[in-house]
Amino acid sequence: MAVSRFSSRSRSRIFLLFIAAISIVLILFLFSSPPSSPELSTAVSSRRPETSFVTSLHNFLSRPIPPDRGENGGGDAPSALDDAVFLRETDRMYRPQNPNYPLDLPIRVYVYDMPHKFTYELLRLFATTYRDTNNLTSNGSPVHRLIEQHSIDYWLWADLISPPSERPLKNIVIRVENQEDADLFYIPFFTTISFFLLEKQDCKSLYREALKWITEQPAWQRSEGRDHIIPVHHPWSFKSVRRYVKKAIWLLPDMDSTGNWYKPGQVYLEKDLILPYVANVDLCDATCLSETESKRKTLLYFRGRLKRNAGGKIRSKLGSELSGVEDVIIQEGTAGERGKEAAQNGMRKSIFCLNPAGDTPSSARLFDAIVSGCIPVIVSDELELPFEGILDYRKFLKGSQSSSQRLLLLLVYLCIQCFARMQIALFVSSGDALQPGWLLKFLRSVSRAEIKQMQANLAKYARHFVYSSPAQPLGPEDLTWRMMAGKVVNIKLHTRRSQRVVKESRSICTCDCRRPAANATVQVR
Repeated sequence: MAVSRFSSRSRSRIFLLFIAAISIVLILFLFSSPPSSPELSTAVSSRRPETSFVTSLHNFLSRPIPPDRGENGGGDAPSALDDAVFLRETDRMYRPQNPNYPLDLPIRVYVYDMPHKFTYELLRLFATTYRDTNNLTSNGSPVHRLIEQHSIDYWLWADLISPPSERPLKNIVIRVENQEDADLFYIPFFTTISFFLLEKQDCKSLYREALKWITEQPAWQRSEGRDHIIPVHHPWSFKSVRRYVKKAIWLLPDMDSTGNWYKPGQVYLEKDLILPYVANVDLCDATCLSETESKRKTLLYFRGRLKRNAGGKIRSKLGSELSGVEDVIIQEGTAGERGKEAAQNGMRKSIFCLNPAGDTPSSARLFDAIVSGCIPVIVSDELELPFEGILDYRKFLKGSQSSSQRLLLLLVYLCIQCFARMQIALFVSSGDALQPGWLLKFLRSVSRAEIKQMQANLAKYARHFVYSSPAQPLGPEDLTWRMMAGKVVNIKLHTRRSQRVVKESRSICTCDCRRPAANATVQVR
């Protein structure tokens, strides 16, 4: 009996000790574990990403706005700033906990606090005139819709100046308060809004004022603008003064090779960055794709302006070739409110969306198609694509077997476009697309299984082209700064070289890639 009572007490004590030990371990774990980014988790869970420019802008302007600092940009003299930069970069390079310098993230960006006439006042001007549907361009397009398409300047700036607790991208890019800490400098001037909403002479005057303000900044003078980012996403924006800032990093919709929009030597991929247009239509995610699958009865869809200039002349030719076909819809239309609704409905009822070149090689229609789950058929031989240093646009050449060697050579231009090795679009050369019957014959030959796979890929990769507030990981804002990080070392190289080399002592090397004129003499440098 004694042994039995002893065993019972022993087991009770052991059980109590076990419970106590478990409790202590749990308490130590809870109080010693570092917090899992409470700011980030709270921000992501409490704020649903807003993808509407108009709604996001309304929310943005509803917040307290900092006081206008007027004309003074601040900062040390160029020589003093250069000394401060040297000391800070030396410290970063030799710091033991920073072994990846200068390839480390987050990238550090100094955002200029420009006078409000370049920033907040232009945003307010858009907000107060947005409902004015009579404000049209010369070809009848609503200017506010065009501003929305090119509103990359708003999305990037709104993210950079948001409180750190609301920024999911703070591990990729951070705003710094001191210029000597910066890798890059962001100029938040709304060049597209000012172009479309101001009178012509007022716009040119504002451009000259902005140019004077920018070029008087010590950081600009130190690097001649090489480490400064200027959003000029519409081909007409900042056009009257662009030649004075051609060494800066331009945020562009594409690289126009015709010379109509950019002068030779102004834009090139090594310096500038291609950013996607802001989509005019709502995102059709995987659920939407499943719901609209049975409604996609149209083989090929296009809505837009058929008469364009330069490389866009192919639109009218394709319109003539494809009009009247039973399961093909070719419509003339603009990007107004009714146009947006018509385009969204049309794309969600179609399998393929035609994306020919416009006045420039690219158009917003490509990104409308991607977010609508409508497989883009791209007919633009000179198109440059966004984030190609990150997204793998690997090409798989495909063509029908033929006894004709000439036809085989033509078909080899056809390739399937891939994002991260996943097919989401079809690339077709202009020559092939204009052959009578060729394009429709090819599209009808694509199997149902291939179509479903490409639609699934569209749903998966559309996130790379949807701007939002707050900006989301792997969204276009995120990929913009990842691409910028790859430019920083080369920018420092050319900045330091320009400071060291005696002026006019030898040619300054550039990465200016352009075709020489037919009668020009090519000089080897």
